[in-house]
Order: sequence, then C-alpha cells, then structure tokens
Amino acid sequence: MILGFISFIVIIIGFYTYAYLSPKLDLKTSGSLYLYDNNNELIYQGSRNNEWANIEDISEYLINATVAVEDKNFYNHQGFDYLRIIKAMYLNIKSGEIVQGASTISQQYIKNLYLDFDQTWERKIEEAFLTLELEVHYDKDEILEGYLNTINYGQGNMGIVNAAAYYFNKKPSELTLEEAIMLAGISKNPAAYNPVSDYEACINRAWIVASAMLNNGYIDEATYNSLFQEQIEIYGQNKTNNLQMLMYYQDAVLEELANISGIPESLIDAGGLKIYTTLDMDAQSNMEESILAENKDEELQVASIIVDPNTGAVKALTGGMNYATSQYNRALESKRQVGSTMKPFLYYAALENNMTMSSTFSSEPTTFNLSNGKTYSPQNASDLYADKNITMATALALSDNIYAVKTNLFLGVDTMIEVAHRTGIIADLAEVASLPLGTSEINLLDFTTGYTTFASGGYKKDLYFIERIEDMEGNVLYEHEDKKKLVLNPNYTYILNEMMNTTSNAAFVDYTTPTALTIASKLTNKYAIKTGSTNTDFWIVGYNKDALVMTWIGYDDNKTISSSVRNASKNAWAAMIENYLENIDTDWYETPKNVVAIPLDAITGEVTNDTSKAALYYYVKGSEPGISSEVYVSSEEEKNAE
Repeated sequence: MILGFISFIVIIIGFYTYAYLSPKLDLKTSGSLYLYDNNNELIYQGSRNNEWANIEDISEYLINATVAVEDKNFYNHQGFDYLRIIKAMYLNIKSGEIVQGASTISQQYIKNLYLDFDQTWERKIEEAFLTLELEVHYDKDEILEGYLNTINYGQGNMGIVNAAAYYFNKKPSELTLEEAIMLAGISKNPAAYNPVSDYEACINRAWIVASAMLNNGYIDEATYNSLFQEQIEIYGQNKTNNLQMLMYYQDAVLEELANISGIPESLIDAGGLKIYTTLDMDAQSNMEESILAENKDEELQVASIIVDPNTGAVKALTGGMNYATSQYNRALESKRQVGSTMKPFLYYAALENNMTMSSTFSSEPTTFNLSNGKTYSPQNASDLYADKNITMATALALSDNIYAVKTNLFLGVDTMIEVAHRTGIIADLAEVASLPLGTSEINLLDFTTGYTTFASGGYKKDLYFIERIEDMEGNVLYEHEDKKKLVLNPNYTYILNEMMNTTSNAAFVDYTTPTALTIASKLTNKYAIKTGSTNTDFWIVGYNKDALVMTWIGYDDNKTISSSVRNASKNAWAAMIENYLENIDTDWYETPKNVVAIPLDAITGEVTNDTSKAALYYYVKGSEPGISSEVYVSSEEEKNAE
C-alpha cells in the first residue's frame, strides 16, 4: 500500500510537470466558433462573445453562486476534486446508477472549448491532461473568467455577456443577487432551466443554487429567506438577429461541421474556427415573417427550407416555430409521412418507362387485388372521382390517388423506389401499392435532396450549409467542393417540371381543382409545385431553376390538421419563394432540343379548338400522339442519361 501510494504521488507529480512544460493555452481565442452569413456578416459566436467580460466586470453574486453550486472547493484543488470523485464513485456504485458527478469548473471549462462532448476514454484522457495544463498555467480567477464566458446559458446565449443582456438587459456587473442565482442554475440544463422556456423550473433550480450559497457561507439565512418574493422581470431579447427560428439553422451548421473530416479534433489546438455559411439573412428573416404571419396556433410546428438548386446551398431553414420554446429541430431530426408530394417520383419513373403526359387511366373507386392476397381500396380527397379516363398531367394537377396507385402497380412498386433513391433520398421506402400516396416517412432534408435533383435538371447534389472554414489566422481548413452527378434524363426531368406547373393552372379544373390554384394569383414566376397531405401532415414544395422551397406543417402529437392550416401553409410558401426571388433575375428552364410542346385539351389530352380548355403537353420527340415511339437524343449527355 505504501509503495502504491508513493507510485501514485510520483505519477501525479509527473503529470503536473508534463503539463507545466506544455505550451500555454490561449484562453481568449481557443475554441472560438464564429459563424458568418453569405455576406460575411457575423451572425453567431459559440464559445466566445463579441465582448469578453473580465472577472472584475462580472457580478460577485454570480461568481459566488457559480462556485457554490458547481465546485465549492474550486479555490482549493488543482483541477480535480479527489475527495469529491471518491464520494461520487461511492454513491454511484451504491445506487447502481449515475446519481452524482464530480467535474470541477476547470474540467467543465475544458469541455466548453470542444465542439462535442464525446464520452470515449480517449477524449476523457485528453480532457484530463488539458485540465492539468489549464491549472498550472493560469490562476483561479483567470480560469473562472474563461468558464463564465463560455457557459451555455440557454436560448442560444453562450457566455455571461450574452446571457445578462438577453435575460435581463444588463451588463454582467449589474446583475442582482436573484438574477445571478437564476443564471448560475441554468447551465445544469440550459433548455429546461432558463426563465424564458420555463420560469417556474428556473426558480426551482435557483432555490437549489441559493441553498448551496447558504451552506457555503456566501449568503446568510435572512437573505436566503427574502429571495424570490416577487416575480423577476425577464427581458428575453437579443440586440441583433432577434429571429426566433435562426438557431435551427445554426444547429444544422454545427451538425455538418461535426461530419467534416480534416478539421482538428481539438479546437483548443486549432485556436478557434471561422465558419462561412450559405445563410441568406434576408431569406431567413422573410421565411420567419411569412410563417408567423400565417400561423396563430401556438401548438402548430413547422419545418421549412430554401435551397439554391444550382449549387445545393441552403439559404434558410427552420426546424420549428420558436427555438426558445422547443430546441427539437424537425428539419434535421423528424420523419413524417409526405403524402402526395411523393407522386412526382412516380411520374418521372412513368416517363422513363414509355408513358407520357397524356397517358390515361380511369379515375373511379377501385379495389386492387394485391399479390399477397389482400385488397386495397384507396380514396381520392373528399371522395371525388372523374369517373372517366384522365391524363397523367390531370392526375398530377388534381392529385388523383387512383391514377397514382394504378401507375405504381403498372410499373412495379420497386420502379418508383429506384428513382427516389437515384435522386438522393436515403429513407427506407416500403414496396407497397400506397407508396405514391406518401405512406412512408421521410426527413425534410432527405426529401429536399431528392427534389433538388428535379429542380437542377436531373443533377444529384448534396445540400450543404458551410462554404468554407478558416482558422483565426485566415488559413483555409475546408472549402466546399461542388459535386454533381447527372442521374436523371434531362428530357424527362423537364417534362416532369412542366407537368408540375399544372397544379396552379385553371385549365385543369374538372371534378376538383388543381391543388395549388388558390395561390396562383400570388405567384409572379413560373414554378413546379406539389402539395401533399395526410390527416396529420401537410407538405408543399415548389421550385424553378433558381429557388426551391419546401415546407412541412403539423403537430408534434399528431393532432389532425385543418383545411385552414393547409391554406395558410400554401400562402406562407408563396410568400417565401416570391420574396426570395424578388431581387433575382430568374427564368424558367430552357426547353431541351429533343422536347416538343403540343396544345391539347387539359383533361383528356385530345386535340381541341377551345383555347380556354387547352394546355401545353410536352413530349420527347417521336413519342407525341400519332408519332412513332422512336426517341431522338440531342446530345451525348442525354444519351448517357438514357
């Protein structure tokens, strides 16, 4: 035992000696995370702030409250509280689960300087060495100063400068005792204990902090008993970029950053990062305004995205109505049934397999006998049917379910899935008759990737949020490389895009109306549009060659959505895409040389002299009605796509 004790002391001394001889960490720049929009304007700083609060400029109340609740022996240990570690181990072993931690402020500060909190042994050993380096090179006030400037205080506020300004509209030195106690309690669970998300939970946590201050002699019993007798006023605003949905975009940036190889594992060694994103702040602001203008239901949630189809750059994104009340990012994490927005993948597959815009099936109540011996009886919306043959163009415009299921079974259920995966969708899609009705669940980013392939003329490309990453000296560590692959035939892609424009064309009014006709008057540009709905979800996606906007709306608890919600979502979508393109010189796709247009009766696809009922039907040369099926290709690229 004596030998073991001596060996332990020698090892500890060796570790501290090694730490002392290591280079001194730069606490004012290490671990910095600066995010810029597409105009190189600073929009966010994580782990650092515009103003670094010196320890003498931070309220003594906050300092005492933080030390009392987080690390009461902070000024006495050398980075690790060994007695606390032993006690925590004993309690955890006794209870059979983790009931108490033993991290010191120094250890937590080191963690704040990392992008992630991996629980691997390699990371824990690295953090331990860095904690030793921190302790031997800096005094306690310097460490505490750095810690308070890097804490996550919730609501997107990193550090005490941002937190004091956001919650109380004050400088860190101006905080009252009660305000300081509230802030000191937030870091335990920033999403749950901040006063904007849950004031009552924040105060309950604040009492725990106050008890720690009382027990450690920072306040007396009389002061303790006088706390929180009245409601504390919460300011709850940022000075700049006060968008309640912006943090959802930042979440996506950080997720992409975590998946980029080649970035140094330790931001401390890297000295901080400057991240230049694809974010268009005007588009993000307009997205938020458009959504909020149309939604008054506090329980309703949304996920929406704006993409430049030419590059795959994500210009704006939200994963919810308000990041302050819910940090769950539906754009990144949720999967929902997509409804009839799945149909364009079916109809592209049909075009590839010798069907045309004017190919017909009968729209009438139908019971399908499936290969597994079961039957399937889909219904159209509101149980309305044409009770006659309709064209593919009409079926898409009116979102006819019977036509879609017939097409799916005619082609074979695996055909549509192959096309969807070819466009970039990675979700598992069930080989069932109902697939084109959107019965499979897909994530918004995944689904947008597939649609971007249509919007780009058949080129698959990855969606991305980060243009480049630099270190604090301006050295480029990463730069996005535009990669695209032609996966769809440009002729058929163009025809599909034209066919999706029928959803806002009044010529296709028949037994029901085109699904986007109600917003046609709001649109100044030509778009390919598709809507999709289930009882609990509503989707709308539309695009031209310069912009793609996709929006999902629904309730987290799968409550039924109303027709008014669907209409509001359409209006919001129209406002988003029109605002985005307002200052962009946009145009429709150029017609491929191998595609011809013929004016036909919109519903029947037959020749008509009534121009009010006519619409342009598009065909690959040789496949138009009355012409042989020989298909001519106009370029080597189109031959490869064939």
